[in-house]
Amino acid sequence: MKTISNHNADVRVSSGTVDVANPCANCDVRARAVCGVLNNSELTELSRVNRRKELDTGDCLFFEGDDAEAYYVVIDGSLKLYKLLSDGRRQVIGFLFKGDFLGLPFNGVHSFTVEALEGVNLCQMPKEKFELFATDSQALSRKLVQVSTAGIVSAQEQMLLLGRKTAQERLASFLIWMSIRADDRGEGASRLLIPMSRTDMGDYLGLTVETVSRTMTKLKTQGVISLLDRGIIEIIDHDALEEMAAS
Repeated sequence: MKTISNHNADVRVSSGTVDVANPCANCDVRARAVCGVLNNSELTELSRVNRRKELDTGDCLFFEGDDAEAYYVVIDGSLKLYKLLSDGRRQVIGFLFKGDFLGLPFNGVHSFTVEALEGVNLCQMPKEKFELFATDSQALSRKLVQVSTAGIVSAQEQMLLLGRKTAQERLASFLIWMSIRADDRGEGASRLLIPMSRTDMGDYLGLTVETVSRTMTKLKTQGVISLLDRGIIEIIDHDALEEMAAS
């Protein structure tokens, strides 16, 4: 058996069969995922214990209060994170997309429920193994701090949305955020595939579904957005939307 170089991964050739020793090296979200800071040797070791996990629309990955047994990277699809209030109401606290990391480092219990908005493909990393990598790798530790900090900033921004902004300002801020996230994933900043329902949007923005629909129609009438088929929203006037969001 001989080994040849394939840029990002070692490829072993035996009896005419080519096996990629490190499948993580060819993952199309590696550049954006938290594990992308690991070197090829570390990725190869991690790939031996990683597992792929698939969810259908509406499936829950885990529930609030469940023991935390793994960390996840979203390979494809989208998820919503929510908490149930004592009176039975639901508060959506976030959404995750391709390349996002899921899990609170070194936390033993999940503090929210995670549900698939559509078909989702995940990379599942065993908790203990991944935490050993985080302990041993300064690069991964720094990356996890960055992810945690971004989560705190996102929570602060949501508090501002819920506490100080009007319905139109909240929806405009949400669409701008979705635009930025889509652009980061290389999907473009103008034509947005919105996987969440208007009920989900309302539960995230602190609005009723009726208010979300009414405000969406208002933005359409003003020529700021266009509502296309299959959950696609096109931003027509970015400047106007950003001005509303910043009010």
